[in-house]
Amino acid sequence: MSAIQFLTKAQLSAFFQTRLGEARLGQHIQIPTPHLTLAENLAQHAVTGGRFVLLGIPEDIGPRANCGNGGAELGWQAFLGKFLNLQANAQLDASHILLLGEVSCADLQAKGQRLDNSNSEDLASLRKLCAQLDERVQAAVHPVFAAGLTPIVIGGGHNNALPLLQALVANTTEPVNCLNIDPHADFRPLEGRHSGNGFSYAMQYTLLKQYFVLGLHQQKNNAASLTALQHAGAEYVSYQDVFVASTLSWPQAIEYARQKMLITTRPMALEVDTDAITGMPASALNFSGISVSEAEQAIYQFAKLPNTAYLHLAEAAPAQHPAGLAAGLNHCGQVLSQLVQAFLLGKAQQVPLVR
Repeated sequence: MSAIQFLTKAQLSAFFQTRLGEARLGQHIQIPTPHLTLAENLAQHAVTGGRFVLLGIPEDIGPRANCGNGGAELGWQAFLGKFLNLQANAQLDASHILLLGEVSCADLQAKGQRLDNSNSEDLASLRKLCAQLDERVQAAVHPVFAAGLTPIVIGGGHNNALPLLQALVANTTEPVNCLNIDPHADFRPLEGRHSGNGFSYAMQYTLLKQYFVLGLHQQKNNAASLTALQHAGAEYVSYQDVFVASTLSWPQAIEYARQKMLITTRPMALEVDTDAITGMPASALNFSGISVSEAEQAIYQFAKLPNTAYLHLAEAAPAQHPAGLAAGLNHCGQVLSQLVQAFLLGKAQQVPLVR
């Protein structure tokens, strides 16, 4: 089985509408050439001046394996429906973006849907499926890094942070830094793979040099996770620091985290759990988080760093919208699209690498 299902021209056209006198991103974005291999498509994109690769992971195995809610498999679909309908103009050059397709995980997702995470045996099976998914995500993303391109990964649970970090480290051959915008540290025990322990596994596998959580919520992390985080030498600025005690403003918190990431020139993973955003339909719906504009500001600033290697937007779950799926697809699609635009804008303003 191929690690990636390429997006076809016919599939692409279903996600946007044309209008006389206007150009949509969906009309100008690059898609794979069907008869070429994955490596050949990536090489072709790089040699013609491409920089970014969009990749979806339509799964909710990881969140459900963490005893959480489903629905994250539709984040990628929601994103495509909004992003591809954006206007193509001088502010956003779609020719630099290859819309590659999605990680091949439909069979794992189908198996997972038959399992009940309130049943201990089914929960164990979900965690085994999550470990299988890890292997596929790593296999899909490794060639993107090898081609010198920047992945923008949408959809699925935050479990996918681990294989993304594994793919990045495999290409750099040294531990990397990670900035995670998230109410949760995802530093739960090594109890089998799920969305709540991607970074504790990453630390166990010596993938991480520095790990920083921006917006961590003090009461959404258990005592064991916070202790493990401290023992690992990781740092965070909490939601309470910024929005309750006002020890730092949000821009100051972003700058503090940026300075921590600039201590070394190691590649940096930029991870965003969308449940950090107030009211975002996500695996864990949050009504005390940051705003969309605050998330955009942070992503923009971190994207400007020369060592930012990828963007991962996790946990968007349209089905969790209180008004239903249609509202959730609209809401998630708009937010994910805005966050990707912030990343692309930041990359366009990328500062030079100083060694």
